[in-house]
Amino acid sequence: MPLPAASSLLRSALRSRVVPAANLMTKPAKENISAGAIAMSAFFISILVPSGWILAHLEDYKKKE
Repeated sequence: MPLPAASSLLRSALRSRVVPAANLMTKPAKENISAGAIAMSAFFISILVPSGWILAHLEDYKKKE
């Protein structure tokens, strides 16, 4: 008896389900972002933010306990 019950569970799990597609509407951007702006943002985030963190916590790094 366990075999037919298992096969019916497997059959219901493998049955394809139809998922409705989302209605997404996109519009073109109002303003174009240049590659230079993206590059400068990446530069500030990757180089200057960690440097600023180290400089802001320099006194903590100097302490030897």
